[in-house]
Amino acid sequence: MPAKGKHRRPKHHRITRKLALAGTGGAALTLPLISATTAGAVQPTATTTAATAATTAAKVVTAAATTYSVVAGDTLSEIAVEHSVSGGWKKLYAANRSVIGDNPSIIRPGIKLKLDTQAETDRASRSAARTALKPAAAPAAKPATSYPNNLDGWIRESLAVMAKHGIPGSYNGIHRNVMRESSGNPMAINNWDINAQNGIPSKGLLQVIDPTFRAYHVPGTSQNSYDPVANITAACNYAAARYGSIDNVNGPY
Repeated sequence: MPAKGKHRRPKHHRITRKLALAGTGGAALTLPLISATTAGAVQPTATTTAATAATTAAKVVTAAATTYSVVAGDTLSEIAVEHSVSGGWKKLYAANRSVIGDNPSIIRPGIKLKLDTQAETDRASRSAARTALKPAAAPAAKPATSYPNNLDGWIRESLAVMAKHGIPGSYNGIHRNVMRESSGNPMAINNWDINAQNGIPSKGLLQVIDPTFRAYHVPGTSQNSYDPVANITAACNYAAARYGSIDNVNGPY
């Protein structure tokens, strides 16, 4: 309620303001309308009136209309009406109580008020709710590694399979044995040695006989013993079991 003995300061450009009323039972209570004041101010003078008019012209509102700098003559209810504050002066006071103090009827010139705090909170809550309802984006599938269809690619792909199954071996160890056994020809076959005479000729890059290929075949590779990757991987699996690693093989095995 306005304090006794205080009067509103006249302004050069008077703005019509609406008085907000709050009904309580059968009575209506006038909302806080005491102007912003400085301690000890009693009667307006010509000097203070001119200063008030100049200050009023310099009211500061952010570009996003989220803060307001109080000037002499302001009241919470007038500010709430002028800036369409959601919830009126009560919400404005609640959002700025820490800077206003315990008496909403007295606001000091120069303090900055946050405007429409509740509306901003509601928008943030709705945005958070929408985000929570959105299904989580599935992680992008890792593109499969592509290997060239040549000896280099076959060895590298075989090494990747071997790594998954804990089979030892190096690029150089595989390459050295491949060049000795087949010169890098995946369709190579030995039709003259004892294996061939027994009907199980050595085949492929690392010259593996079918029984050995089947016994040491590695899951995930082709069942065709001529397949370069399947042949290398099975041969390396066999060499690991018998010699510790294909790297330890330096002749017929």
